[in-house]
Amino acid sequence: MFAAMTRSKEQKLVAQAAAGDRDAGAALIRFHQGGVYAYILRMCGRHELAEDVVQEAFVRVLMNLDRFDPRYRFSTWVFTIARRVMMNFMEKRRPAFDSERVSQSSGRSLDESAEVDHRDQNNACRDAVQQALLTLSFEQREVIVLFHQHEWPIWLIAEQMKMPEGTVKSHLHRGRAKLRDALRGADPVIIPQIQRQESRTA
Repeated sequence: MFAAMTRSKEQKLVAQAAAGDRDAGAALIRFHQGGVYAYILRMCGRHELAEDVVQEAFVRVLMNLDRFDPRYRFSTWVFTIARRVMMNFMEKRRPAFDSERVSQSSGRSLDESAEVDHRDQNNACRDAVQQALLTLSFEQREVIVLFHQHEWPIWLIAEQMKMPEGTVKSHLHRGRAKLRDALRGADPVIIPQIQRQESRTA
């Protein structure tokens, strides 16, 4: 995800946006919002919450560009802000969030995806993975999302989550095992797709 924009170009846009260039700020948002939204959605499982978090996160990003340290990756800084916003939103809405999450998990069976036809298999796979992700601990879910979906290296995940690399690897391996258990009753077509996603090792 980091190779799509050169670091020099990104730093130039950050400097321009910090100086008040709205076009530069808009360019930064366009480039990063998709990845941030996908991360937040995987973590919380709710589109409306993900949209609120992303909107608030980028407001904070633009308001605090002067505090960004160019020695570090801008994308990591953006994810850090988005993560804090997400944690705050989830904490404020904890009772409602927990009840909705339980409802989602209990009201929908993974093997329902067996009824979808071939052209909907990718959607079924995403839905099954999302439901399975919500059964993991927050730490396991975050490690798996950052490692597999966003292709972050272990060292960067450890830095982001403020934990040793060995702990990150432990969360990754245990989370994978739980995902396999959660997906055991899923459509047989889904399993090979999940295995391909897991083929990237730490």
